[in-house]
Amino acid sequence: MFYNKLLPLVMVGGWCLYSTTLQANGEVQEFTLDNGLKLIVKADHRAPVVVSQIWYKVGSSYESEGKTGLSHLLEHMMFKGTQKYPAGEFSHIMARQGASENAFTHTDFTSYFQTLEKSRLPISFELEADRMRYLMLNDQAFAKEKQVVLEERRSRVEDKPISLMLEQFQATAYQTSPYHNPIIGWMSDIENCTLADLQTWYQRWYAPNNATVVVVGDVDAQAVFKLAQQYFGSLKPSQITPPPSRPETEQWGIKRIIVARPAKLPYLAMGYKTPALTTLAQSDQWEAYALEVLSYILDGGNSARLAKYLVRGNQIATSTSVDYDLYSRLTTLFSLSGIPTEKHTVAELETALREQIQQLQTTLVTQTELDRIKIRLQAEEVYKRDSSFYQGMQIGMLTTVGLDWRLLDQYLDRIKAITPEQIQQVAKKYLLDKNLTVAVLEPQPLANNAPIDDTQPTTGVIR
Repeated sequence: MFYNKLLPLVMVGGWCLYSTTLQANGEVQEFTLDNGLKLIVKADHRAPVVVSQIWYKVGSSYESEGKTGLSHLLEHMMFKGTQKYPAGEFSHIMARQGASENAFTHTDFTSYFQTLEKSRLPISFELEADRMRYLMLNDQAFAKEKQVVLEERRSRVEDKPISLMLEQFQATAYQTSPYHNPIIGWMSDIENCTLADLQTWYQRWYAPNNATVVVVGDVDAQAVFKLAQQYFGSLKPSQITPPPSRPETEQWGIKRIIVARPAKLPYLAMGYKTPALTTLAQSDQWEAYALEVLSYILDGGNSARLAKYLVRGNQIATSTSVDYDLYSRLTTLFSLSGIPTEKHTVAELETALREQIQQLQTTLVTQTELDRIKIRLQAEEVYKRDSSFYQGMQIGMLTTVGLDWRLLDQYLDRIKAITPEQIQQVAKKYLLDKNLTVAVLEPQPLANNAPIDDTQPTTGVIR
């Protein structure tokens, strides 16, 4: 996923006051039903609204060779009806209740969610419980939806040069890790997918003991627990067998690829293999937080280093971006990307990005710069927590990848504890050529001035 960190800053004093207010209004309670369903409820009484999310511990990283795209295709089919509620009825009922609803597939999980007036929560639970175990999968709906997904892949990947390049970038960076495969699946795998494949996938993973329900809003936790028992309690669990572990093999040098496609502009992506919280020993978990801070030093708004020196200063790039996911389930990438200006080449942009990395490896970040970055990170976290939906997203995501959601309460303290020396240490340890993959989109002539979508995609999630 490539994105810019654009949320505004708040004053430190204001942040401290606001954060205290949020925590006072944010008691979290966790329950487990007899069938293994996990329920996490966070009270937020600022408005008579509730966010209901259900998280399944399955995504593209659970898929095997030749069977990619199953998780995403099943997400589509989850809206095709049960015996009790025919196709389309789920969304119609939600619309009549004034609710908003959607779903997405990720590398590590699949999530379904609704935002409703608080008294409508039983409706969400009833519908989600029904399709958790009683989805009707038939040949006609499957054939139609498979064509929809194939067209989605054509329009969102095949016809978008940057998306196609980033897909190849991921597949090159990861050799044995299941992150090698795209969330939407390879075209041939989608084409060859059968209804029996999907039925097996559904029966294997969509079970109460492989799901977490997260509720955030103007609710009473004990009342929500009783609702969960009422609607989910009778569902039978499955025998869940984790997918075979395929850790990423060690890399021994720079990997480089060129993707030559009709495009208007060149594009550069660089990714260093780095650990996430899940892959680090307890004593080394500070490294993930140091990498998080390092990403903001490079790309934490208009005053961050890449914007200051590469975009505005030397005008080497028209845009740059940095991404790092400390909550990834497996070894992840610390990624940098950008588009060079007309007066500069992709090679010059790569050199400039490498120089910024080298600067972090050889020269300590000043305390003044580090303090500014930490304030920005604190501000972003406060603004995110102002959203009931995002509060649920954080809890559900951490729980589903195998982390304790209570780490969310430690995030700001751990960020504040990071030192200039620790930032330099992780830069020297992980941002090395032996961990690096470089991908270049090399523009080819456009056929008959055909329009090309060169917009940068948001990867990592497929809706």
